[in-house]
Amino acid sequence: MSVTIPYEADVLRAQDPELAEILAGELRRQSTSLQLIAAENFTSPAVLAALGSPLANKYAEGYPGARHHGGCELVDMAERLAVERAAALFGARHANVQAHSGSSAVLAAYAALLRPGDTVLALGLPYGGHLTHGSPANFSGRWFDFVAYGVDAETGLIDHDQVRHLARNHRPKAIVCGSIAYPRHIDYAFFREVADEVGAYLIADAAHPIGLVAGGAAPNPVPYADLVCATTHKVLRGPRGGMILCGSELAERVDRAVFPFTQGGAQMHTIAAKAVAFGEAATPAFAAYARQVVVNARALAARLAAEGFAVTTGGTDTHLITVDPAPLGTDGRTARGRLAAAGIVLDCCALPHGDGRGLRLGTAAVTTQGMGEAEMARIGALLAAVVRGRAEPAGARAEVRELTGAFPPYPG
Repeated sequence: MSVTIPYEADVLRAQDPELAEILAGELRRQSTSLQLIAAENFTSPAVLAALGSPLANKYAEGYPGARHHGGCELVDMAERLAVERAAALFGARHANVQAHSGSSAVLAAYAALLRPGDTVLALGLPYGGHLTHGSPANFSGRWFDFVAYGVDAETGLIDHDQVRHLARNHRPKAIVCGSIAYPRHIDYAFFREVADEVGAYLIADAAHPIGLVAGGAAPNPVPYADLVCATTHKVLRGPRGGMILCGSELAERVDRAVFPFTQGGAQMHTIAAKAVAFGEAATPAFAAYARQVVVNARALAARLAAEGFAVTTGGTDTHLITVDPAPLGTDGRTARGRLAAAGIVLDCCALPHGDGRGLRLGTAAVTTQGMGEAEMARIGALLAAVVRGRAEPAGARAEVRELTGAFPPYPG
């Protein structure tokens, strides 16, 4: 298959053909397989152009107007533009766009508000909590005393009664609301109420839904949380990176927690790409995209349920779906392997109140490609056939190539 590489490939081919072939191969992989990983998307060519810009050459420790290096006049303009666009997009008084990743943003948020040994209440990892929400293998679990809340065994929804009970008993310094595998909207007003009752900070980890928030397709945590941590990729369709949104009263603490406490020089090419993405996300076209992401997710979840998958929480409000393939006669890891052989790329995830592994998938990337509800029904049927073993990998891969060929991520 011939593909057009949306960056300066000719220069790379001449200089380093070995690496150029790796990059071209990766684009072929992305273009000929179904990208259903919930945390991935396709950035625009404009975002890719900013990532490959001369700003990659510039050292810019510090903040606009207060750098530790000379020659920062233009990168200051780029960062100010990213900050202004992010703040306007989400209705925040302040935005820090220097965080290198979502985990870096959470680390800085903790550094701004907490001290080692403080108690933090967060969604438990078996129920969709992130590594930075208390995993013993992560800095969060080593430095802070995490207490985990969970989900209702019947509905799969966050157990609000348990959250309130644990907050009253443990009096945490901070409460974290957010998940990597929770397909429903989070009730930020409820978490704000509980945080106020026990005198805790509220940190919203909105890495997954923040793109839907930008497009008006999900509730905005900014009016409720003291700090909102997020990524700039996923549904937001920007470069891989992080950001923190907050009010003016915490702005200086957040900025100092990012630099110099947890990071050094800002990645100015990435910040420029974030500015591009924020500008794109402020358009009516992006709002229509965000709505379609949710429509597609609900259509795919409905088809998967009809095919026999056990869909957690009975559906989704977002781009994200989690399912148990056990009713189809297999486990999550086996199912993922079969799907990978057919060119369908997704993740495994923990299942609430279960010992097995489920599947986590999302509709952000395929929606960017232009797919709609009809394609979601086709994908759901194909997933079931592959997982059940009724579709040969070669035949399923041919169908995947036919589908992706009709919806290329970067039309030539």
